Amino acid sequence: MKKRSLSDRIIDSINIVVLALVAILMLMPFIHIFSVSFSSLQDVLQKDFIMWPTNWAFEAYEAIFASKSFIRSIFVTTYITVLGTVVSLILTATMAYGLTRNVLGQRALLLMVVFTILFNAGMIPVYLVVKETGIMNSIWALIIPGAVSSYYLIVFRQFLLSIPNELNEAALIDGASELKVFWSIVLPLSKPALATFSLFYAVGYWNKYFEGILYLNDSSKWPIQVVLRQIVIMNEATSTLGADVMLMMENPPPPITIQMAAILVATLPILVLYPFLQKHFAKGVMIGSVKG
Repeated sequence: MKKRSLSDRIIDSINIVVLALVAILMLMPFIHIFSVSFSSLQDVLQKDFIMWPTNWAFEAYEAIFASKSFIRSIFVTTYITVLGTVVSLILTATMAYGLTRNVLGQRALLLMVVFTILFNAGMIPVYLVVKETGIMNSIWALIIPGAVSSYYLIVFRQFLLSIPNELNEAALIDGASELKVFWSIVLPLSKPALATFSLFYAVGYWNKYFEGILYLNDSSKWPIQVVLRQIVIMNEATSTLGADVMLMMENPPPPITIQMAAILVATLPILVLYPFLQKHFAKGVMIGSVKG
């Protein structure tokens, strides 16, 4: 093994220190949110910045989990995320596969997809389309308009082009249909891509915020991010969670702890998703980069 020079060791040490500092700076906001959410009123009043709660308190979590509107928003967001991810993966995978086949109008369809990346219709035309299709005030308004990402579609197509065409041709010669080839050969070989894009789509659907404000008038259909906006930005914790929830508690928590607890609960599920897709993610992020 070649002995490393002094300059290389110095550079490595500097890189480790810098990356460690960056990691600490990135973790500090999460630690602060966690600590404040579990802090008592006394800690909140005495300390400007809390890195660890001195007196542990759970009233903020009792308040948000006792709120029917908050729990309902979690179920709504979960439903939108699962359904939207499945719909997006189906549409993206099938269209990407279709764009790899020699079919009539393939080039024109590909140019149309690229065109949508370069030019966006804007908010008002999309709003009018959603309104005229009759999906206003429906969860489909959060799914259908952005069901397919043009960028993900093109990257997925490049990944499918890297699959040896001989596999598809052999299956077709053996009598398999295009649907059978897609289901039995293409999809199993596309697990890294599917895992990566399912994560990207799931994060996007979980964080649906502006569309919820724009298209949903019924508060019972609000996703968690819209409810989080009411609690954090609008400072309407009592009205959003319900006045009865606060009245039934002997020591209602301060608004700041409720806000931090709501942020943590809204962020945690999507963070938990990462470890389950980690083994595919490292390989999946390289899809489409090299065609071999």
